[in-house]
Amino acid sequence: MSNPLPRLRMNLDFMPSPASDRPGLLIRDPFQYSDVTLIIPPALVEMLEYFDGERTENDLRAGLFQLTGDLQVGDLQNHLIGSLRNAGFLEDEVYLEMRQAREQAFAAAGAREPAHAGLAYPEQMPELEQTMARYLEGARDGAGDWIGIAAPHVSPEGGWRSYRAAYGGLSKQYADRIFVVLGTSHYGQPEKFGLTRKAWATPWGVASCELSLIEELERKGAGAVLMEDYCHAVEHSIEFQIVFLQYLFGPDIRVLPILCGAYARSIYEGGLPEEDEGVKRFLDALGEIGAREAKRLFWVLGVDMAHMGRRYGDRFAAQAEVGEMSVVGGRDQARIDRILGGDASGYWELIQENRDDLKWCGSSPFYTFLRAMPEARGTLARYEQWNIDPMSVVSFAGIRFSGARTDPAASPTSGSGTAGDS
Repeated sequence: MSNPLPRLRMNLDFMPSPASDRPGLLIRDPFQYSDVTLIIPPALVEMLEYFDGERTENDLRAGLFQLTGDLQVGDLQNHLIGSLRNAGFLEDEVYLEMRQAREQAFAAAGAREPAHAGLAYPEQMPELEQTMARYLEGARDGAGDWIGIAAPHVSPEGGWRSYRAAYGGLSKQYADRIFVVLGTSHYGQPEKFGLTRKAWATPWGVASCELSLIEELERKGAGAVLMEDYCHAVEHSIEFQIVFLQYLFGPDIRVLPILCGAYARSIYEGGLPEEDEGVKRFLDALGEIGAREAKRLFWVLGVDMAHMGRRYGDRFAAQAEVGEMSVVGGRDQARIDRILGGDASGYWELIQENRDDLKWCGSSPFYTFLRAMPEARGTLARYEQWNIDPMSVVSFAGIRFSGARTDPAASPTSGSGTAGDS
């Protein structure tokens, strides 16, 4: 009797191959434990079901025979198993060794190196300088006394208008603030907050972490904090914000980077996120810092909103602002209105509807900010929907926060993606 095949890792990215000459299922590792990308041919995709930790090599061999009608499937079987194993895509010793090596390397590094330079934004000067100038061209310094902003974390090339709406109004008066960057933890544990003491390197230079505040959060938020969380090594939601901040204020800014895991228990089981004791301790600690250090801090939320269409498991092909996405736009606006008004509980009620079928990946950073800074009131500068691929849409916005209630009539109209960027 042959041994069970290892499980296929479920924390991989699976998507249709973008290469017209190589159709199939593309698999890659978002954690970057492995730098391999595989494309499984269409006929073999169903064979991945055999990698469930229960079925065996003999079962796979039988499945391949049924698929091909050829008894000589040994080479094909070995190639499929070997490709997945060598890529680190199976839950076996190869993957465990890759993961351990990467996590140990991050823990030992003196700085968090840029993971997305050369991919999502230019790695070399002066191309980066020119690109950032193009993104923020025409933006004017705002006259408001802002305490924070919410910007997208989608690819800057796709969302630059909303980045500009958020960042374009910031004047040099904020340069000496500590930037509390709340990012979505796409790969982190639910009900946990990822912290790191590491400085943040980008093509601009190195930004330092505010160590005293990080240590305070680690101490007071015990049980909900993951210290030196490896997710920081690969996460883009904070990296993109630091790139924009350094462009505006210079490389030697001070940051307090916090990755916010999903409040999954609250979404799926009910109740408020802070009914989890660890989450409550952390939110209380962050709120204490926010109140005590108010004049020294500036809050930056790296957040996207709805994720709709085929890529995200929906049965319909999503088109920005059309059909179903018009309905999504109205539901997004209802949530945004609660955020602008500082209504944390009302906002979370809308998140919990249908277990967040809009799939707002920025839901936890928004809620974290609203609970930590209950006096914050927002102004919507821009709302957008963007086709990340021909059948899938991401929505996002540029929002500015003040410490006092704003006049709702002064907020630009949303929904069409044409609100002003001033």
